[in-house]
Amino acid sequence: MTHPAVHPQTPHVAVASACILGEGPVWDHRSNTLFWVDIKNPGIWRYQPEAKEHFRIDAPERIGFIALTPDEDEVIAGFKSGLARFNLRTGAVQPIVSPDKDKPDNRINDGHVGPDGAIYFGTMDDEEKTKSGAFWRWDGKALTQFHSGIIVTNGPAFSPDGKKLYATDSVDCTIYVLDAQGGRIGKPHPFVRFGEGWAHPDGMAVDAEGYVWVCHWGASRISRFAPDGSVERVVPVPTAQVTKCAFGGPDLTTLYITTAAIGRDPHLDVMAGHLFQVETGGIRGLKAHFFEG
Repeated sequence: MTHPAVHPQTPHVAVASACILGEGPVWDHRSNTLFWVDIKNPGIWRYQPEAKEHFRIDAPERIGFIALTPDEDEVIAGFKSGLARFNLRTGAVQPIVSPDKDKPDNRINDGHVGPDGAIYFGTMDDEEKTKSGAFWRWDGKALTQFHSGIIVTNGPAFSPDGKKLYATDSVDCTIYVLDAQGGRIGKPHPFVRFGEGWAHPDGMAVDAEGYVWVCHWGASRISRFAPDGSVERVVPVPTAQVTKCAFGGPDLTTLYITTAAIGRDPHLDVMAGHLFQVETGGIRGLKAHFFEG
């Protein structure tokens, strides 16, 4: 299926959240709720579009992403110190696993639940200087590393059939694709290298047609890449630091977009850090998977 790429809509502000480093949007179709995080002003945001209600829950430490579980009150949080169960109602924390106990300057960044039910996530140097970051898989029993030597990790995200995994080296401006079969991850191969003027690839989402939507940190836009790596369309975003996107809404045809205010002049970039949304013109996303481990 193809879609016209002429005159793409400009996203509008859904929640004026003014996050220092907004990230990790995920749609819970059970309650029609969007969650996202602020990494550097640690907290979890919840937004229910139908009720036009949103609120923020403080997090006990820096948090890169959350993953949904069968219990709507409990999420898996990617804290700086490691993965943990976090109760949204009580604030209770139950640590699960810490991938970088020997690297105190590292933190967890982006992540999500894959189609096989495991959590796929990345770690990175919190100061963004050394190549101490890596990608990991946690299935509830074993923690395995599958790509390392990266300063800033983003993704991973899966193709609809679960056979391809996309993972980003943001500083190197490269999105990689890896074969994924039964929990076994192959070697990384370049999928897209960002060119001059594209700034840095940040978070991503894959739609039901297998196209990859990648946020541009520093370039005020999102690009939709075909499975062959060509650009199918560009969605302009009215702020510079675009961090991640996720499909939501009853039909999964609304694209929600997180952004960051860190390092931006609030008088020059008044939209920085807000949550945005835009209709995709009928392009559907994929439902978020739950972690049941």
